[in-house]
Amino acid sequence: MELILIIIYGLTLSFIFLYSLVQISLVINYLRKGKKENKVEAFLEKDLPVVTVQLPLYNELYVVERLIDSITKFDYPKEKLEIQILDDSTDETVEIVAKKVSEYKALGFNIYQHRREIRTGYKAGALKEGMEICKGEFIAIFDADFLPRTDFLKKTVPYFKDEKIGVVQTKWEHLNKKYSLLTRLQAFGLDAHFTVEQTGRNSGKHFINFNGTAGIWRKACIEDAGGWEADTLTEDLDLSYRAQLNGWEFKYLEKLGSPAELPAAMNALKNQQFRWTKGAAECTRKNLLKVLKSTDFPLKTKVHALFHLMNSSIFICIVMLSVLSIPMLMIKNNFIEYKLLFKLGSFFILSVIFLSIYYFVSLSSAYDNKLKALFHFVFLFPLFLSVSMGLSLHNALAVMEGYMGKKSPFIRTPKFNIIENKDVWKKNKYLVSSVSFLTVLEFVMTIYFGFGIYSAFYYNDFVLIPFHIMLFLGFGYVTFYSLFHSRKST
Repeated sequence: MELILIIIYGLTLSFIFLYSLVQISLVINYLRKGKKENKVEAFLEKDLPVVTVQLPLYNELYVVERLIDSITKFDYPKEKLEIQILDDSTDETVEIVAKKVSEYKALGFNIYQHRREIRTGYKAGALKEGMEICKGEFIAIFDADFLPRTDFLKKTVPYFKDEKIGVVQTKWEHLNKKYSLLTRLQAFGLDAHFTVEQTGRNSGKHFINFNGTAGIWRKACIEDAGGWEADTLTEDLDLSYRAQLNGWEFKYLEKLGSPAELPAAMNALKNQQFRWTKGAAECTRKNLLKVLKSTDFPLKTKVHALFHLMNSSIFICIVMLSVLSIPMLMIKNNFIEYKLLFKLGSFFILSVIFLSIYYFVSLSSAYDNKLKALFHFVFLFPLFLSVSMGLSLHNALAVMEGYMGKKSPFIRTPKFNIIENKDVWKKNKYLVSSVSFLTVLEFVMTIYFGFGIYSAFYYNDFVLIPFHIMLFLGFGYVTFYSLFHSRKST
């Protein structure tokens, strides 16, 4: 039995190590690219193509007005801009949108509110139906919490002069990054994706993904890839892979930011994380075999695609590694015959080192003073790892559902219109005040890793105590704020 547990533990460590190697290769790609970004010649005003901006909405009363206002500020000819508000709302958002549409129509904008009686396919269904009636050769998409810059279209559309380009994706920026520790840690993690990962994959000519918003599609690319499909929770990742499998190229612009709002409440973040992690697993089921079977891509790109699609599986590994760590401590101190195996296991500390480099390169890219970047990194990275571990059980269950093919509805992330520290989201009508059984399990995990800390002193073996402290704090943080933010929403 002890040997079986050690083998499972070793396989889990091996997957995390391989994942960290892939992340390091993205760091190398990112650093090789440097600050170079191929410039393209802008269109003459008379040659600008017609662009449709799609705004998929579902009950967004707190943010919809600022969204529409920001889109109408685009520096783009009115006669070549179509604003399509795909409104599936069931509350007062409907009236707010109707009023704004009427207001901007009077100013000469081609803007309209499109409503569906049946919300089939959720966001994917709305985008698909909107595409059937849109006039644009190119389609820009923005979620409700985004406030794109006025020059967004002028800076993205020229890249489509290259007929092979199917998508131009921009970097997410954060309106409320400094609102709380929770938003700072989210920004820390997302920034790594939107600097090192997206740039590294794109410059290495590997698969990347449209991020669901703040990007622009060539309509012909969507049609060629089979259109929007709602059989996964991440329709953006799914369509991205289908398009690239058909030979379309994507362009990622790290230097062009699109500001958006981060979830300020733990349970809103959990909704978002559930959708992203389960959707990625569903996309793995749907697309990974197609990538591996394809003869159009080199082995290196297939390996990157495997870890890109399966990256949410890291949460299953974290849960298994965490739960098994205490039995490993006991086996190590009671079964001398496995002593060599545990010494060899110290090799996997490289995983933490590689991931540290990955996140530091991301963080430091925003700093001229690298010493200051290092200071902030030493503070943020352990906290980020700790809270990520605290969310691992929630995310691992989502991933397992995705791999098993269990279907669930598209649960949107509530928006708050939170930008300044003085802003509050108490009594936000979209937050559900309830304590799930999962929160109880997260509390049990907190106690379990408290026992792990105690075990270090019992065995006088402190190798794993930093890991158990981070797990204890991470699960404790997630448990506390799941309860606290649920209470505040009432």
